[in-house]
Amino acid sequence: MPQYILKIEINNELDVVLAYKRAMQLSERLGMQQANQTKFATAVSEICRNVVEYVGSGSIQYSLAEVAGRRYLEALVSDRGRGIGNLDDILKRTDLVSYNNRGTGILNSRKLVDLFEIESDFERGTRVRLAKSLPQSSPAIGREMLKHWIQEFEHEAVISPYAEIKRQNMQLLEVLEQLRMRNLEAEQQLQEIRRLNTQLQQSNQEINKLLEDREKQNLKLQDINQNLDAFAHTVSHDLRAPLQNINGISTALEACLEAGQLEEAAYVFPMLRQQTQKMDRLITSILAYSLAGHGNLPKKALDLQVLLHQVVASLNVPATFRIEIQENLPVLYTQEIYLYQVFSNLISNAIKYHDQPEQALLQISYELKPDFLYFTVEDNGPGIPAERHRQLFNMYELGHSFPRENSSGLGLSIVRKLVEEKGGSIWLDSSGRGSRFTFTWPTYELILEE
Repeated sequence: MPQYILKIEINNELDVVLAYKRAMQLSERLGMQQANQTKFATAVSEICRNVVEYVGSGSIQYSLAEVAGRRYLEALVSDRGRGIGNLDDILKRTDLVSYNNRGTGILNSRKLVDLFEIESDFERGTRVRLAKSLPQSSPAIGREMLKHWIQEFEHEAVISPYAEIKRQNMQLLEVLEQLRMRNLEAEQQLQEIRRLNTQLQQSNQEINKLLEDREKQNLKLQDINQNLDAFAHTVSHDLRAPLQNINGISTALEACLEAGQLEEAAYVFPMLRQQTQKMDRLITSILAYSLAGHGNLPKKALDLQVLLHQVVASLNVPATFRIEIQENLPVLYTQEIYLYQVFSNLISNAIKYHDQPEQALLQISYELKPDFLYFTVEDNGPGIPAERHRQLFNMYELGHSFPRENSSGLGLSIVRKLVEEKGGSIWLDSSGRGSRFTFTWPTYELILEE
């Protein structure tokens, strides 16, 4: 049940001013913040002014109430007028502009308080209940304290409406200034938040860039690891041919010595020395390739006519296998190990996988175009099925490229990597019998004849 404090009769503007003042005094003594004091008192004066303007007389009663465990300062404004006929329409409005400004006091008051109730009956008047919540620190008010307050109010000097309104205006101006300062503080805080957000976005961009760089480095590292794997297989792949030749010559030399054929053994010895020299040159080149790195590998003037004869001589070519090399091949200023491995792999594959060695033919040629040299290695072997063309240069596992036990399956992937290192490309044409491998090489490495 509400705890009664005091009651004021509302008959004129001076009573409205008094109701406002009492609302301010009570809310202040009950510990409300100044902004809430002004809101509550303004709501009270709006309703009391409606009573004077539309009815002529009424009353306001202040009480302390408790709702759902919270304490409120409550003002009950009542009159005995004819009632508000369009109350429901007024309460449904969402704006504060109405016809002839009727109802604006009700809408304004409802926005200023925490609890708002209104009842209006025809010829029985209107009752408006306004309540503002008290802070948790608000003191407990006993009967003696309320009695003391009322005695103080009764001994106050006569209120001057002009002075009181001026004081109210000064309080409103003070509240507005506080609000302005708070708005300035809020704006500064928003600017600081925007600045921090900008820094955060920049930091996020830097982090994203670092992540992208790390991802690029990871991809680069993966590529390097794959190249290392390919290089390890390359060593075994490319050294096998000269080792086989050395083994064959050693066997022949051993047979000559056992048979006492010294003259024939003397003829075989240079062949053995030649193969060991070729193997030493190949090992030296491979070591240079692994230690110097792709970009730092030294270049030299390279006569492809001589290089191709060296490659063919290092391979185990059957006597019936015919190899035709185009005359007048160009001279390039490039890395020897690159072209040596490219031609060695392509030619050795053609020899290794030919199904009719007695009729085998391998042709090596080139064509000069504006940006690239086009080299072709073509054989009349069994050909390669079309479904394998796309994956042919990506094979790393044994037996996937060609079904042979002595193949590492890496030869063509090594060729592709070396050609692409020079900015060129390689492709295969094979339909039915025969295979034609074509790769490009940059013309800027071509040494022109004077």
